[in-house]
Amino acid sequence: MITANQNSGTQTQVPDPQLVKTLKRAYGFEEVAIVPGQVTMNPDDTDTGFFIGDRKFDIPILAAAMDGVVNPDFASLYSEKGGLATINLEGIHGRYENPEETLREIIDAQPDKVTEVLQRIYSAPLNAEYMGLTIERMKKAGGVVSVSVTPANTNRFIDSIVEAGADYFVCASTVTTARFISGANNGLNIADLVERIPIPVIVGNTVSYGSTLELMECGVAAVLVGVGPGSACTSREVLGIGVPQVTATIDTAAARDEYMRSRGRYVPIITDGGIRSGGDLCKAFVAGADAVMLGSIFASTQEAPGKGYHWGMATPHPALPRGTRINVGVRAPLEQILFGPTARTDGSENLMGAMRTAMGMCGASTIKEFHDSELILAPSIKTEGKQLQIAGSV
Repeated sequence: MITANQNSGTQTQVPDPQLVKTLKRAYGFEEVAIVPGQVTMNPDDTDTGFFIGDRKFDIPILAAAMDGVVNPDFASLYSEKGGLATINLEGIHGRYENPEETLREIIDAQPDKVTEVLQRIYSAPLNAEYMGLTIERMKKAGGVVSVSVTPANTNRFIDSIVEAGADYFVCASTVTTARFISGANNGLNIADLVERIPIPVIVGNTVSYGSTLELMECGVAAVLVGVGPGSACTSREVLGIGVPQVTATIDTAAARDEYMRSRGRYVPIITDGGIRSGGDLCKAFVAGADAVMLGSIFASTQEAPGKGYHWGMATPHPALPRGTRINVGVRAPLEQILFGPTARTDGSENLMGAMRTAMGMCGASTIKEFHDSELILAPSIKTEGKQLQIAGSV
């Protein structure tokens, strides 16, 4: 395109606007706020339950499939409280006969050596027998059995996982799509997987409308949303890939609603990662989440196997580690994190109390009604009038 410069009479070349890449503005939790409703209600009258398949969970918070967060004992305890915890079968429980000894080695590793230790430990071969023993241990404990394997290893292990008695299968990686191109093998066909096995399949992770809609067309039971927001993940720094969680949740929830409109089947959206407090959790639901998944907050519970340490699934990648072991400390029992009581004022405890209170302030009796609450752009929401708090005077 050529335009005339009126001052000099010369011609200036500028690109055709139709050929220029444009940027969409995306938003994270710290940039938005929830607007109270015109009607309020008693928080005790709210229903926080949600469904995956035919099963209802009273706590709409999933525990992340990370070795420092979930082991069979934690999964059983969390199931008793009304939530769902997923165990990573590509972690130490799928590689070692005695995973507790291996876990201790990770916890005791020096900070400058921990990535090397993780790479060595997670280079041990995956073992279907150990996976089966882990599932058996979870079933004996009486909890709902949810297990996770990456798409690359799903075809290899899925039959033994189903035979061992898993209730849910989570097929998760940094980014998962319904279409996968590979010259090395045929890859995983998610639609075939869903049709082949008799248990619900949860798939992730994704952040866009189109990818989410295609995954739902494959028949999945739920979709995990989020690329790189977790506190132990460095994919955004290493790869430059990711979408802030509020925008990712809004876009994927739009796909869920369109799929419900056109197909008549409701597929829940689970916002996975980046949630640091009850406030972030509530914003995720108003953005459209049906549930959220937490890692580092649960890693800080007294019952977590990592004893205050937390690391992601991509941390031990042999060639391109995308994560780090972090020390979140041991803060409180799981019961206190979920339901209180608490003396902490930072929103990191009594998450369900925070959610019920926010729902009450918005007049939302269910999560689906909470979706209808208003979100506004509010980058000053945490600093407006908070000078004394920021200065540490209170």
